[in-house]
Amino acid sequence: MFQLNMDQNFIYTMIFIIFMIIMTFYGQKIQLLIWIGEIEKQLRKLQKLSEESKEKLAEALSKYGRTKKDLLKDIEKFTKFFIISPVDLDPAGVLKRLEHLLDVSKTKMEEYVHILAPKADEVHSDNYENMFEACAALDYIYRIVRHYLILGKKTQSTIVIMQIHMQLPQIMEIANSYFKALDSFSKGLPIGDGIGPLVAFHLARGYPYREIVEDTVVYDAAFKDRKLFVIKAKGPGGNVGKPGEAVKKLINEFKKKISRVVIIDAAAKLEGETTGEIAEGVGAAIGDPGPEKYKIEESIRKYNIPIDALIIKQSLPDAITTMKKEIAETAKKVVDKVKDIILSRTKEGNIVLVIGVGNTIGIGQ
Repeated sequence: MFQLNMDQNFIYTMIFIIFMIIMTFYGQKIQLLIWIGEIEKQLRKLQKLSEESKEKLAEALSKYGRTKKDLLKDIEKFTKFFIISPVDLDPAGVLKRLEHLLDVSKTKMEEYVHILAPKADEVHSDNYENMFEACAALDYIYRIVRHYLILGKKTQSTIVIMQIHMQLPQIMEIANSYFKALDSFSKGLPIGDGIGPLVAFHLARGYPYREIVEDTVVYDAAFKDRKLFVIKAKGPGGNVGKPGEAVKKLINEFKKKISRVVIIDAAAKLEGETTGEIAEGVGAAIGDPGPEKYKIEESIRKYNIPIDALIIKQSLPDAITTMKKEIAETAKKVVDKVKDIILSRTKEGNIVLVIGVGNTIGIGQ
């Protein structure tokens, strides 16, 4: 019996020693193979999401006469569209150059949609542009992950593979969000990012409006003997408009007669914060690449106009998918908050600009 125990202990000891030798010399390679396997598994899911998103877009566009097969060929080609950022080594005029590129990009996107669905009306065309952008985003995410996976395997770089593996949960969350957003865009449903336009709509409903600049409307409203100009993107198609250009135009027209600016937008929430939570601050709350935000900041600086910012906190999935009930219910609370700001910080006879920033899909005038 004693001899049997000795033999067993010797075997266990040898197994342990062999295991430690293997882990010492090959542990990193084994871990690398495990990470590569997990990345490849998620990459296949990303590829599937990218392909299915293009099929969804082709399905939506096929009702305008072209076959899905022909549409998929063009969609595959158009999703490789890109924008090269302007040179910023000489910063003078960089925002004007960026704005020009963004305008050209939007025109190009409109041309693509017209080629794919020449008989679509303006509202549906705007929604298809949003779908197209979601497809392009998914295609880009898939190609980037594939690039770093191939690069990591080619160079046997633990650092490259480890970095992409560590970011996979966030990458998959973003990709799944864009894929879910396709249904909202195709059906023309309001999304979380539309909370700003929704607040503007509730605040100025029933008042006359006009298109002040491209894809942007302004309401001539009033509240407690104050004149209100309420700005939002033109709906119900998927537009963000040009709120900065609208603000600049109104401030240049009325100058110091405008006593205050109030801007409302969705903002990314931190983990642990409540979806739909309202926060107040100052500044141009607008998720813009630069040009529209600059126009707002420069216009209010020129005439020393104070600006209040209200943000409604939400995650990226909340922002680009169908608007949740808790976000929609926040709109009336924000309207009350805007009214409180106007009453407490302006006087009778003052002119106030209120800007609802965001994608106005599903939210009309």
